[in-house]
Amino acid sequence: LFIIYLLFLFYFLFFAESYGRTADVVSYRYNLEPFKEIRRFIRYHQELGRTAVWLNIGGNILAFVPFGCILPVLWRRLRSWWRVFVLSMEFSAVIECIQLVFRVGSFDVDDIILNTLGGFLGYLLFAVCNWLRRKYYG
Repeated sequence: LFIIYLLFLFYFLFFAESYGRTADVVSYRYNLEPFKEIRRFIRYHQELGRTAVWLNIGGNILAFVPFGCILPVLWRRLRSWWRVFVLSMEFSAVIECIQLVFRVGSFDVDDIILNTLGGFLGYLLFAVCNWLRRKYYG
């Protein structure tokens, strides 16, 4: 099941270009300035449309929430927030670097930020569920 999730994640992150990220699809683009695309999507949300904004910002966050939830369940060593945080950042950076090298999708440092946030939120969800489980079931 985790492998299926990872395959879906790769597909979503590699081929999300068709959802309004870039205006010109002809040339390859990359962004190395933190929060540049996030600001652009928030500033021009009416022109870009809610769907494009949601898929870029919300989609990048939500794509990594299961990553942050599942890792601590599968491996006890990953039951600390900083390890999940670092692994989310590393995994996202690897995906973005693959996009950069093979010119598939577009390399965007904002995607690394949003994916890492999603992994961290996933870990928080795990931590809350684990706390509730221990509180009510011992």
